[in-house]
Amino acid sequence: MNTPFFSIIVPCCDVEPYVRECLDSVLAQPFGDWECLVGVETSKDRTGEIVREYAAKDRRIKMFTGPRSGSCSASRNTGTGLATGEYVIFLDGDDTIAGGSLGRIHDKISADPGADLYPCAIVVRNELSGGKDEIRDNYPENLESGLTGAEATLLLEKLFAGSFPCPMLQLTVFRRRFLVEHDLKCIHGLRMQDSEFSPRALYLAKRVVPIHEPFYLYRIRENSVQTKAKGPGYFYKDLAIRLASLMAFGAREAAKPGFDRRIGKAWAKRWLDMLFMRWFNARIVKELSREERMDTLSIVFADGFADLDAMLRFASPARRIAARMAKAFFRRPALRGAVEMFFRAVYFPVLCRF
Repeated sequence: MNTPFFSIIVPCCDVEPYVRECLDSVLAQPFGDWECLVGVETSKDRTGEIVREYAAKDRRIKMFTGPRSGSCSASRNTGTGLATGEYVIFLDGDDTIAGGSLGRIHDKISADPGADLYPCAIVVRNELSGGKDEIRDNYPENLESGLTGAEATLLLEKLFAGSFPCPMLQLTVFRRRFLVEHDLKCIHGLRMQDSEFSPRALYLAKRVVPIHEPFYLYRIRENSVQTKAKGPGYFYKDLAIRLASLMAFGAREAAKPGFDRRIGKAWAKRWLDMLFMRWFNARIVKELSREERMDTLSIVFADGFADLDAMLRFASPARRIAARMAKAFFRRPALRGAVEMFFRAVYFPVLCRF
């Protein structure tokens, strides 16, 4: 049996208005050496029926099913396990890929083969605002060669020092064996799982070759997981799971011989800032009760601060002070008001600059 060049993994749930356009965008590609693995979770509409129709017409489209899970993670993980292609593309069932892009990506990979990750670009179409399409590409065009995963991690930290790079899995074409060898999976049921998966995959890659192909058309629409979010605490459990997982990953990698301290500093900055901003900035303190924040902090600190302490080895003095205050908030109920005052009056206006 021939190995397809691409395995395209498509999670679907309640996407009846969009899934035909999605699959048509794959079928319309002049480059045809692919398989398309469509994971349909229990839906309230005709999504499964439509996918079965497409699978009956083209053997390259293969459908698998699963219970409703609340995120794309389960279908992505199952699809990766079923895939046989050399490279994996993740495509959501309400999005599309640009005409002719698979052929262009194939040619660029063939010209520089063997990398674990080939980051591309993504076109964001905001149907809610009706604005112009926006192209997002995390890497500069003038890179002369590929990078190691560590080099790419440090580059993105430098380029996006005051913000965050676009974390979406869909930007990147993955070498399938790389995903399998490292058992890289999305956390089951986690929404916005890209921000947890992508930093791990990037660091573990032996070689990263940006190819800047704007191939993926990402739709921001009504009634998606993100746009249905209600209330300031809607994603907080997910944020806590994501942060706990990343700090655990960082602690494991930092314990290995030869770990680059620059990576530890980059991770400590990102993940500690996420902790402080998401749980202690003035807006969050106003919108979420202490009880709500404590519930989710119990997920972050489920290991008893071991992973946090591992990250603090690489943190700035200001972040170490703030981390001690976060610990006090979690452990000492009588000090919670004082900790909130510290972040409001001292850390954010003064210390977080250092």
